[in-house]
Amino acid sequence: MNNTLIKGLRLLEVLAARAQPVGISELAQELEMGASNVHRLLQALVELGYAVNEGGRGGYRASLKVWELGAQALHKLDFRETAAPAMRWLLAETNETVHLSVLSGEEVIYVDKLDSPEPVRAYSVIGGRAPAYCVATGKALLAWREESPTSLLTVRPLQTFTRSTLADTSVLATELERVRQQGYAINRGEWRASVWGIAAPIFDGRSRVVAAIGISGPAARIRARGLKRLSEQVVQAARQASVLPAAALGQAG
Repeated sequence: MNNTLIKGLRLLEVLAARAQPVGISELAQELEMGASNVHRLLQALVELGYAVNEGGRGGYRASLKVWELGAQALHKLDFRETAAPAMRWLLAETNETVHLSVLSGEEVIYVDKLDSPEPVRAYSVIGGRAPAYCVATGKALLAWREESPTSLLTVRPLQTFTRSTLADTSVLATELERVRQQGYAINRGEWRASVWGIAAPIFDGRSRVVAAIGISGPAARIRARGLKRLSEQVVQAARQASVLPAAALGQAG
């Protein structure tokens, strides 16, 4: 694989993830690359319109062209359109923020969402990422991976975000097996202590998991409304969004 292309894409990912312009020295340190190499790559990204040089501010940032590229890709994801009615139904039933997520490496990406009308609600953005092993949609996706569910997570020690984070891979493996058996996943404040969530997998016509649908909200409100009732509603929404033969749908939840 072309090393220059790999380095350029890594650089673009860093720029896209930053809220503020980043200088060459900081980029070189983070990417473990020479400053001159980083500068050359930045010039190429600027020329192609994917990065902007802030000039006097002494930093670079990703341009709107990156967002446009991502938006074009999102519109080609058919399951977003298929899942839309189920997402609206789930919002109406639960009044909690609804997420549609896909797995990307060790993380989930929120490809669609519907915000809760409640004044206090879970915060997230479309295109945002979260550690898969810490959120409900991520655990639902990991549990149905064809490979070992935790194989993605053994490269380095799992990070602990809250007192509830399942940072032990053996404990996590047991949890993912439970998720698969019951048909849905629960996040009990494992990424953000005050936020709980419930999610279930969405299947395509070949019985493959292509996404996960779930709700998230303040821990106290989720508990008060009842995990059993909310879980049943989430599983029902996932079935509505799935494209499966009736027999397979019966096994999914």
